[in-house]
Amino acid sequence: MRHKLLRVAEEAPSAASAAILQPVVQLSDIGWRIREVRRAQGLRIDDAASLCGVSVDLLSRLENGKGGIGTDKVLQVLSGLGLQLLVASKEHTGLRRLIRQDHEHD
Repeated sequence: MRHKLLRVAEEAPSAASAAILQPVVQLSDIGWRIREVRRAQGLRIDDAASLCGVSVDLLSRLENGKGGIGTDKVLQVLSGLGLQLLVASKEHTGLRRLIRQDHEHD
């Protein structure tokens, strides 16, 4: 997967949680974003786990970047919180430009 870049972006950004294009190098890169969005939505971890149909333990492990979590569960949590995972080539110039613009607004 050397030529792939995973990104977490929101389907419907709100004022509390604007869309972010963020390269994913390890599971914790997804986990911090999930925690950030969950908190922005005012959800406790147990409420978010229930909303996403997963256990509190699984959501906690995901937020903390722990391994052993299936891709299907990661996608289930992302969807439950209104997020989606995008996969693109590292060489995709349009995405590189969007990432730079996004980071300039931080």
